[in-house]
Amino acid sequence: MYEGAVQELIDELGRLPGVGPKSAQRLAFHILEADGEDMARLVTAITTVKERVKFCTICGNVAEEERCAICRDPRRDPSMICVVEESKDVIAVERTRSFRGRYHVLGGAINPIAGVGPDQLRIRELLARLSDDQVQEIIIATDPNLEGEATATYLVRMLRTIGIPVTRLASGLPVGGDLEYADEVTLGRAFEGRRVMT
Repeated sequence: MYEGAVQELIDELGRLPGVGPKSAQRLAFHILEADGEDMARLVTAITTVKERVKFCTICGNVAEEERCAICRDPRRDPSMICVVEESKDVIAVERTRSFRGRYHVLGGAINPIAGVGPDQLRIRELLARLSDDQVQEIIIATDPNLEGEATATYLVRMLRTIGIPVTRLASGLPVGGDLEYADEVTLGRAFEGRRVMT
């Protein structure tokens, strides 16, 4: 236990995701030892992001304007919507350069243990986007974990009644992986997602 400001800084840093007590302590002492100008830039960057960045009114992605750059881009295909959990997932999909449609960021995944149900996600906003008959396919790209699967199942059941085709990203074996190290669920998904070789 440190006294005063140092302990307060460690406590606040420890509240960040993925930062445990030891990491928080290391970060706090790095901040203490770092150049004042570097830390002033860090403070400015944090303040600026909190003041300027908001969420896109259409898709829920991070944006500095009312609409994000993807929703403003007329070259994007409005007939496909890729549903993701978080804004960082948009970046992951964009890096593939395989998808030229639009996105919908849910703001998380269904997780009853953490108190997150469908009403806490941006599902109503997704349904509102489907009312103009422009969307021809919804791609569900939630994480392949328990919460992501629960969210995908919920969305499929809800969207099935609308009549728009709903697809799910394939999952299975990673490139460069070995079968002997794959768990049963991953290997099972790989079998389900197999395709004809031409």
